[in-house]
Amino acid sequence: MYFMGRSLTRELIWECQVAVGKMDIVKPRGRDLKRKVFDLLQSDNFDQALHELLQLSARQVVNPLFSFLLNSDEQIKWRTVSAMGKVVANLAEKNMESARVVMRRLMWMLNDESGGIGWGVPEVIGEIIASHEGLAKEYGAILVSYVREDENFLEYEPLQRGAVWGVGRVAQVKPHIVQDAIPHLLLFLESSDAVVRGMAAWATGLLGAKGAQPKLETLLEDNAQLSLYLNNELVRRTVSGLAKEALAAIAGREMADS
Repeated sequence: MYFMGRSLTRELIWECQVAVGKMDIVKPRGRDLKRKVFDLLQSDNFDQALHELLQLSARQVVNPLFSFLLNSDEQIKWRTVSAMGKVVANLAEKNMESARVVMRRLMWMLNDESGGIGWGVPEVIGEIIASHEGLAKEYGAILVSYVREDENFLEYEPLQRGAVWGVGRVAQVKPHIVQDAIPHLLLFLESSDAVVRGMAAWATGLLGAKGAQPKLETLLEDNAQLSLYLNNELVRRTVSGLAKEALAAIAGREMADS
């Protein structure tokens, strides 16, 4: 069957029904839903794609999003992080307990007993906390615990990247939630992993961590490069550049407080 020269596929039928306000009658499910979510994550207009994603059932969308955290394309992975933050925050507004179930699932994935590694999970926790005040109050301390050696410290460096990024993401919008992370972030400024060092510099600057200044100064000649996800975009930065910005932010905070 054809419509305006296009094959009347299941996806096109769904698009037509959305256009005439019949989205409540037929919604994509299973493989169709997963393909729809993936197409939105690849969209050239990601802001609009996020809006469309929020029109779908949050409970159904969560599972496909979990699978895309493992995608080898870095942009898809990070857009999934952004999408999960919005979807779970939206879910929390409608059903807080359902949102808590997702948070507990994320925490389980970082537990040794889960048998998995938890790729992308600390980032998602940080994005969700940054996106919802109620969940931030309940789970902010859990996020901080992943950078504390005396608590749920993540020893695997790729996961440390995610945890430090998560702290920084929350610091952008709710710095009071992650203030307790400051003394623990100093350790990461000395990491052998350039991505961890750079993200720690970024996070300490956002938090105005005065105690980080000496260690940040040692990074001013560190020209190692890393990708940093900011404002839904992956940008290339250097550790030295992030350290310089952090020192300027801390100095600005000191002047404002004096």
